[in-house]
Amino acid sequence: MHLAQTCERIAATTKKLEKTAIVADYLRSLELEDAVISAVFLSGGAFPAFEERTLQVGGSLLWKVVRDISGASDSELNAGYRKTGDLGAAVYHVLTDHGTRCQAVLTLREVREAFGQIAATRTANAKGEILRKLLERATPLETKYILKIITGDLRIGLKESLVEEAIAKVNAQVPLPPGYRFDWAGEYESQLRSERRLLVVIPITILLIFIILYSMFHSFKWALLILANVAMARIGGLLALLITGTNFSVSSGVGFLALFGVSVQTGVIMLEYINQLRARGHTVADAAVEGAILRLRPIMMTMLVATLGLLPAALSHGIGSDSQRPFAIVIVGGLVADLVMSIFLLPTLYVWIAGARDVLPEPEPAFDESE
Repeated sequence: MHLAQTCERIAATTKKLEKTAIVADYLRSLELEDAVISAVFLSGGAFPAFEERTLQVGGSLLWKVVRDISGASDSELNAGYRKTGDLGAAVYHVLTDHGTRCQAVLTLREVREAFGQIAATRTANAKGEILRKLLERATPLETKYILKIITGDLRIGLKESLVEEAIAKVNAQVPLPPGYRFDWAGEYESQLRSERRLLVVIPITILLIFIILYSMFHSFKWALLILANVAMARIGGLLALLITGTNFSVSSGVGFLALFGVSVQTGVIMLEYINQLRARGHTVADAAVEGAILRLRPIMMTMLVATLGLLPAALSHGIGSDSQRPFAIVIVGGLVADLVMSIFLLPTLYVWIAGARDVLPEPEPAFDESE
């Protein structure tokens, strides 16, 4: 299965044009049926997205099979998995170290047939036996990428734009019979569909937040100030993704939506308190400083509940964690940044834009300035 060597070449370079050229050259070198299979596998899925088939191979079954075919102990596999966070890479290193694997080369059609059998089988034992027979005939490198396809996480840097350019090159240079076309499906198509939904959901979410804020403060100025705080909070989420080397995904996009809600909450806590101080006669500067000091504790409590709750998920590297980790990383990183910005940036912006004609609430009788 030369797809495994091609994936290694793609992962080995960080240059966009080289990745695109490698994919295009590889697809051009294949027969039509093999090119279609490769396109599906390179998208990170075992089957095209329009098919309802799924492998339904759980983490515990995968772990049992790789332990059996590698002959490694749980401690060896655990050590490799903790080091790479990638089951395929961990098994590859274990198999390479043991040096006892078959060197026969699987074909793409054999892998596709095995995947079809696994999807058609209902019992875990039968699924495991089919997968075990497939992996026993695979080289260590083939085993690595078969497991990556099964888990839907190739990690070879094939971004959406690179895939599209490779498709364009293949379509332009490979003559197809009438009625045939190349389509990339699987996880790639699912991600495109999810991202299109996010492009609709995020603006609607921001609009609804703005409407609610305006109805609360009766002022465009205060609503926009809190939205500015929300926008700044994204910096922490993006930095967290960058520092941890995590790619932006649908999961992290949903994390940003959740981050919007917490950022709005902290902004409202701060702004409402400052406005109450001004309504009781404090100057703008005094109200901003005192509000930042006295609202630090409730804002920290709000932040710490979510941050500490999601910290285990953000640090997790177990099987199945790849879907929840980006979500948690974005929220944890975003909340840490939002804490700093709510205490320092929001009061500063408030002083800059506040004026004598600001809409302020009526002083509340039960309001205690010492709290």
